[in-house]
Amino acid sequence: MTKLSVNINKIATLRNARGGNVPDLLKVAADIQKFGAEGITIHPRPDERHIRYQDARDLKSIVYTEYNIEGNPEKTFIDLVLEIKPTQVTLVPDAIDAITSNAGWDTIKHAAYLTEIVQEFQRNGIRTSIFVDPVLEMIEGAKKIGTDRIELYTEAFAQQYSLGNQNGILPYTQSAILANELGLGINAGHDLSLDNIQFFKQNIPGLLEVSIGHALISEAIYLGLDNVVNMYLQKLK
Repeated sequence: MTKLSVNINKIATLRNARGGNVPDLLKVAADIQKFGAEGITIHPRPDERHIRYQDARDLKSIVYTEYNIEGNPEKTFIDLVLEIKPTQVTLVPDAIDAITSNAGWDTIKHAAYLTEIVQEFQRNGIRTSIFVDPVLEMIEGAKKIGTDRIELYTEAFAQQYSLGNQNGILPYTQSAILANELGLGINAGHDLSLDNIQFFKQNIPGLLEVSIGHALISEAIYLGLDNVVNMYLQKLK
């Protein structure tokens, strides 16, 4: 079975918009696990515009499933991960000013840099995953680096699927087959949703984990509005 790790960045964004503690990030993380999710993902950025570094520390005692911290491995991020020692660290090459992740690593160009970082995390008992595009050369490069897993960057698939092009899955299937042959674990994330997740899962052999945030939180709002509006109406009668 593929594990679901829920990215709670959007909960932090909503909280930060008002400056208080509503919604309560720690309660949401606890509830998500209680509801059955097998992991919690966060992606702290240097400007702390959603997840704050202190959130990452506070969640350590709340997450009893799998704790996945994503980010660009600059020094502050590395120090944070080594302090917390989550289940998994996912290395993502996002620029400081990026709204969201928009590309995988060039695992050939950055091989020496990534190898050193992966080894440091592994020495501290932290499973490593490298964010990659579905390109066979990048999968082979990830293997040479020594990472435990790759995370397939799925925006291109999601976009093609929304246009009715199911062939957009083919590079991902081929990448998964190669990763399995090389002994790499396979994660995936970015723009996966209720609309496309089942098709993706069915076509990715050995898919261990998906990390879903923006779509899941948005869908939770859509699917929950009817209930909450009517709860208010009942109290106003």
